[in-house]
Amino acid sequence: MSDDGHNGVTIIGLVGSVFSPFYADARARGPADPLAHCSLNVALYGRRRDAWAFTERGGADVRRSRSSLVIGTSSMEWQDETLVVRFEEKTAPLPGRVSGTVRIHPIALAEQSFVIDTQGRHRWAPVAPIARAEVDIRRPEGTRWTGLAYVDSNFGDEPLEDGFTGWSWSRATTRRRTVVTYDSVRRDGTRDLIQHSFGADGRSEPIEPLAVARLPRTLWGMERSVRVDPGTSPKLARTLEDTPFYARSQLSGQYLGEEAHGVHEALSLDRFRTRLVQFMLPYRMRRVLP
Repeated sequence: MSDDGHNGVTIIGLVGSVFSPFYADARARGPADPLAHCSLNVALYGRRRDAWAFTERGGADVRRSRSSLVIGTSSMEWQDETLVVRFEEKTAPLPGRVSGTVRIHPIALAEQSFVIDTQGRHRWAPVAPIARAEVDIRRPEGTRWTGLAYVDSNFGDEPLEDGFTGWSWSRATTRRRTVVTYDSVRRDGTRDLIQHSFGADGRSEPIEPLAVARLPRTLWGMERSVRVDPGTSPKLARTLEDTPFYARSQLSGQYLGEEAHGVHEALSLDRFRTRLVQFMLPYRMRRVLP
């Protein structure tokens, strides 16, 4: 998010796109190659307009190394201590283009990862919980800004919907730290709650449980459960994404006695796996066959 709070960008590199109905269909018919279903999802949020790009590619369109990931015309690459993301994508469902470059400069790197299920099949790693970003958007309209950034990774050995019914996640950054809460509900009915503080000095530690508060439901009826300091309430700045199974929100709240600004997501994998949602998904994405 930009320092003034008016602009934002979310970029997700997906190897074996977890939300792809085409990948789900391929898995239903037998073993499927995740490299045949890769995407770089780009969501832009601005003062006047937003943009969304989600194109699935595979085969020769995907290249990986220890320091880079190339998917079609877009890439992520570590250059020394900077993560450089370049994207050139087409939007959906309405035709258009998004292009730009984002340079992410970590302030603190985290070397640990967390197992978030009982079988050890799903892991989460907060790569750079505190970072600064330089954003240069060329399309759909030229804009440059700087702001706080965050980088993490999720990886697993089975479909998300097989391991979880949903989760509520947030990251909020104060002057000195980023606080991450990860409240997941597993498919077997058990829950897992991660609440961790990542300091600008590189220190990280679990924190005492925060209090549960609720933002208003989205237009699609998604619940938004948020954790903040006891006795305080979060403030919704903007709903960034509102879909039948997923919501992304910009918010502020009090964490460890400090005011923080951040991003929250709510995910319902029970909704995601319904026939109606699987039917709707292809309208929000493109597919380029190798």
